Amino acid sequence: MTIAHLAALTAVTAILFSAVPALSADWQPLEKIAPYSIEGKTGPQLYQSIGEKGPVIGTGKSMHVIAHTTFKLTWTRKYLPQQDGACVLETAVPKLTVVYTLPRPSASLPSPVRENWAKFIAGIETHERGHGRHIIDMVKEIEAASVGLRVADDPGCKKIRTTLTEKLGEISDRKRERDRVFEQSEMAPGGPIQQLILALVNGG
Repeated sequence: MTIAHLAALTAVTAILFSAVPALSADWQPLEKIAPYSIEGKTGPQLYQSIGEKGPVIGTGKSMHVIAHTTFKLTWTRKYLPQQDGACVLETAVPKLTVVYTLPRPSASLPSPVRENWAKFIAGIETHERGHGRHIIDMVKEIEAASVGLRVADDPGCKKIRTTLTEKLGEISDRKRERDRVFEQSEMAPGGPIQQLILALVNGG
C-alpha cells in the first residue's frame, strides 16, 4: 500500500476447469515477513522514513509504499495420455510462498510512540494478510480447476498446456478484482488505513 494509495500486485501461473479426481490435501502455503528498516523517534518521523525507504512498486511511474505482499508460485503437474487420445491433468500440486514486506523501526521507541507504533503495524499487517488470503484462495481455485482437466485429441499432452495458459487470466483477473475492491474499502477517506496513519502521525 502507498502513502497516498495502495497498489495491486503480483502474478501467478496455470489453471482451468474440470472434474475432480483428487486434490492434494498435503500442501500448505509458506508465509514470511520481510522487514525493511526505518528511522525515527516520533510518529511523523517514522512515517516520513516509510515514505523515503518503503518498497518501490510499479514501472515507469513507480512509488514508495508502506507495505506490500508478493508471492512465488510453482507447480508440480502430472499429465496422463489416455487410450482414446485425450490427455488428463491428473496432479497439480502448488508450492506457494507469500511474502509480506513491512516496516520495522531500527531502534527502540519511547512511550507513547512505541504503543502507537504497535497498533499501526498490527493494522498494516492485518491489511497485507488480507491480500495474502486472496493469493491463497486464488491458488486453491487454480488447483481445483486444474486437477482432472481433460482435453480430447491430445496424445502428446500439448493442447492441454495451452488451454491451462489461456484460462489463467480468468482466475488471476478475479483475484485482481478482489484486491481492487478490498483496496477501495480499506483506503477510502476515513477508512482503516487512513485512521492508522493519522493515529501514528498525530500520536506523538
